[in-house]
Amino acid sequence: MKILMYTVRPDEQGPISDWNKQHTEYQIDTNSLPLNAKTVDLAKGYDGIAILQHASVDEPIVYKTLKEFGIKQISLRSTGYEIIDLKEAAQNGLAVTNVPGYSPRSVSELVLAHVMWLLRHLGEVREREQHGDFTWTNTEAKEIHTLTVGIIGAGKIGSAVARIFRALGATVIAADPIHRPDLNDTLTYVNHETVYKTADIVTMHTPLTEETHHMIDAQVFKEMKSSAIFINASRGPVVNTSDLVKALEDKEIAAAAIDTFEGETSIVNHDLTGKPLHNENLEKLLAMPNVNVSPHIGFYTEVAVQNMVEITLNDVDAILHGKKSPHQVSSNA
Repeated sequence: MKILMYTVRPDEQGPISDWNKQHTEYQIDTNSLPLNAKTVDLAKGYDGIAILQHASVDEPIVYKTLKEFGIKQISLRSTGYEIIDLKEAAQNGLAVTNVPGYSPRSVSELVLAHVMWLLRHLGEVREREQHGDFTWTNTEAKEIHTLTVGIIGAGKIGSAVARIFRALGATVIAADPIHRPDLNDTLTYVNHETVYKTADIVTMHTPLTEETHHMIDAQVFKEMKSSAIFINASRGPVVNTSDLVKALEDKEIAAAAIDTFEGETSIVNHDLTGKPLHNENLEKLLAMPNVNVSPHIGFYTEVAVQNMVEITLNDVDAILHGKKSPHQVSSNA
């Protein structure tokens, strides 16, 4: 049997080879292209496909063509699956799978890194030092054990974030419709408004849906403490970026860090040295010493890459053998 993997990075080749050595009945081919109407014909002759990309697969012809080729699934090497038209997939008999928890620790550790940088005013310190100013002015910091961390979305990643900050002595609260008993000794469930109004650190870990699109806007920022640190390590569009910029400019919140942002598709993982970003809000955030921007690297650790590849290929294997993957977000039945 043959599997085609779209948009494969060099760092994935090792884990792919390792999996293939354990599953020698497969031929696995890779390319560096995203799946779309122009590249779907590459899947002809294959039994299964796996993708990892920011660009949406929104052309109906892609799904119809995959069905014509006899392919039964689309397996994403990522958690987010908003790039897939689930209705088109179902209509064409395509099961869609994702990787819901390739390494929650990887994202939670980046959140911790961002918080520590902002909490200790290292951005402001670095900016001053570049001009020869080594004073302590306005750099007195709070210690994490004295703070309340508020989590929006306490799923696999959100709960990993909760455990890290609880281990450091922080009070942890979370807003999530699902209350997990295993987190009773880690956090207290509250409503969204309580998180916004009482947390010293507000960190986002929600999927992107119609309900969560721009859920963090000007009104929410006005509810937060003026000393609050805001973190988004989920999906860019859950935050209205223009409102985030204004909240920082108006000092409605103290600092922010974003690992994902609106309009990131043409920016993330691209070398734009000397080129315009064509993203005014991002340019403003990058210029602020109390803001950290990372290029969607929360997931990017050796463990995470290994898990993303293994889980995805295991899902392809299961479906090709007539089984249902536990990670299916859309059924072909």
